[in-house]
Amino acid sequence: MLRYALRRIGLMIPTLVGLSVLLFVWVRLLPGGPERGLVPPGASPDDIDRISAVYGFDKPIHVQFLTYVKALASGDFGLSIRTNDPVFSSFFDRLPATIELTVCALVLATVIGIPLGYVAGRRQGSWLDSAVVSASLVGVVTPVFVLAIGLKYVFPLELGLFFTQGRESRGSQNEHPTGFYLLDGIITGNLDAFTDATMHLVLPSVALASIPLAIIVRITRAAVSEVIHEDYVRTAQAKGLAASVITRRHVLRNAMLPVITTVGLQLGLLLSGAVLTETVFSINGIGSYLFDAIGNRDYPVLQGYIVFIALMYALVNLAVDLSYGIIDPRVRVP
Repeated sequence: MLRYALRRIGLMIPTLVGLSVLLFVWVRLLPGGPERGLVPPGASPDDIDRISAVYGFDKPIHVQFLTYVKALASGDFGLSIRTNDPVFSSFFDRLPATIELTVCALVLATVIGIPLGYVAGRRQGSWLDSAVVSASLVGVVTPVFVLAIGLKYVFPLELGLFFTQGRESRGSQNEHPTGFYLLDGIITGNLDAFTDATMHLVLPSVALASIPLAIIVRITRAAVSEVIHEDYVRTAQAKGLAASVITRRHVLRNAMLPVITTVGLQLGLLLSGAVLTETVFSINGIGSYLFDAIGNRDYPVLQGYIVFIALMYALVNLAVDLSYGIIDPRVRVP
């Protein structure tokens, strides 16, 4: 297992190197060069030359590439054009908000999606199966921002439930040693802070979880409906094993491989797809940071974000691959 993990980590390196090369080429293929993206429209040639000298775009291309690779290897994504702050430190400051939202959304999608998909798969062709499939289809095709705006209108405005802005109420003086507001409320023993953070997190989590929930339901349903017709399941039923034992040992365990793969991919998608959700609910996370960077043509932030998402995808896929041998004993990790 350790040797396999090390080998997979070794394969991540050329992937990230290839991505860094593509990023380097992409920036330099911008219309008019990368310096054009750093100056306002109508800038004078002197301003463009000055920006080129500041960012090293006036140097030979191989020198630019070596400087770029050294900076990425050291975790230096450069300075934000808009704020002049280091991109890495800005990511680090906003990362807890995005991770907290992503984890809550993924837990919600998994806890609800797997049982619904299992029930639909076991009762394939029933009215319940049709209802679950129809609801999951609606979840897939509904844009996140449309659902987010609808939730903001129905619950806070019409029903007076939950909150729609930020991660905690204005004027709160709560301590945040880790930046994870739910965890901070538990660590500091502040139940009011934990409750307040939860009430702010419910609607964004539901909005962000909608598409992963629908996908997990459909994948689980397909996997379960295939497994329940296998010979080993019929044999277990013929031997008189309890339904709970058959479900746990034979159905779920064998159906979990595609589901776990889907959950891992959804985690990466949630991390990269929280832009609209964080923007609608005014959550100061990485997604809202990217939204501002796109509007301001802040290309160092865009580069750093792409590298960050690629690294997250690689780590999630590694964790999923390593989990196969634990979930299904038939899978042997070399």
